[in-house]
Amino acid sequence: MEFIVIELNLYLDTHPCDEDALHDYNCAVKMFEKYVKEYQERCAMMFAQGCCAKTDCWDWVEAPWPWEL
Repeated sequence: MEFIVIELNLYLDTHPCDEDALHDYNCAVKMFEKYVKEYQERCAMMFAQGCCAKTDCWDWVEAPWPWEL
């Protein structure tokens, strides 16, 4: 899904008035966010950005890695 989001984003850079592509992009972003959230709830963080809500630690690497589940 991330690939689709990136490709549609690039397409929209050169075709900003394509309403169908904009709709597809918005749908792809929602699906991508949903899949990331589901994966992170079941397994582990996929991205380092914004993964630790705590300010007194850096413990996201303590969770099991995907191959350890």
